Amino acid sequence: MPIESPRSALPPSQAPRGEETAERETRREFGARMLKTLITFGLVETLWSRRLLADGHAAAVGKWFTELAELSNDLHGRKLTDLQFQARMEDLYRRVDLPELLRAVRLEDLERTAHLPDNGAISLNFDLRKVEGVPAQLRFGKQIFGLKKGRSIVPHGHANMCTGFIVLKGEFRGRHWDRVETHPDHYLIKPTIDRRFGPGDVSTISDHKDNIHWFEGLSDAGFVFNVHVIGYDPTLQGSSGRLYLDPEGEKVAGGLIKARKMSVTECHQKYG
Repeated sequence: MPIESPRSALPPSQAPRGEETAERETRREFGARMLKTLITFGLVETLWSRRLLADGHAAAVGKWFTELAELSNDLHGRKLTDLQFQARMEDLYRRVDLPELLRAVRLEDLERTAHLPDNGAISLNFDLRKVEGVPAQLRFGKQIFGLKKGRSIVPHGHANMCTGFIVLKGEFRGRHWDRVETHPDHYLIKPTIDRRFGPGDVSTISDHKDNIHWFEGLSDAGFVFNVHVIGYDPTLQGSSGRLYLDPEGEKVAGGLIKARKMSVTECHQKYG
């Protein structure tokens, strides 16, 4: 049987006063430390869940968006031609940290909640206000297109618009044409790009290069990040809305194609 020391055998009321006080303070300090730890952990968890806790990578993607905003401002301010803007935009797109871009636009959340249509592509919006470094005022539009296998971002062109795509997820067949001439019922177009696009691959359009495009989904689900700058050149005529056409038209002299103008319904019926 263990032998108790005289001190440990004393009842609490007879314990040495200094030792009781020290024990009480130790417990109080321990509780305070635990409370502080829990509060700190909860704060960090909240910041992380709201994407307010930045690290080097998150800051880098914020800087990337800042550069994109500066490019857009320079295009609007006529400091860059649309061809120069395309070249700079493609270079910028190729330098992005793709995993961090996916987190910034919350692709997992969008993918989980989006209902991909049976015809064409869905356009998804996303919020950049909580990404560190992103300017409050942006002079470009942004969206993510999502589509199923065999569905398309249907063939179309634009006027007075520059656009940049980067594939976030999935595989696509991407095709581009130059719009050479515009006629009342058709366009004359010239093929420029026809290849497979995967994550991180980039394409751009302007009024003077590759300004008709068509992306067809090759994987079960695919997502493309898009930025567009509208109305950058006041001398250009025409709507910046989609110009639908049939790129599988009659082949004519000079490697050109006579592409009939189509309505949105016709184009989606054939290519969506």
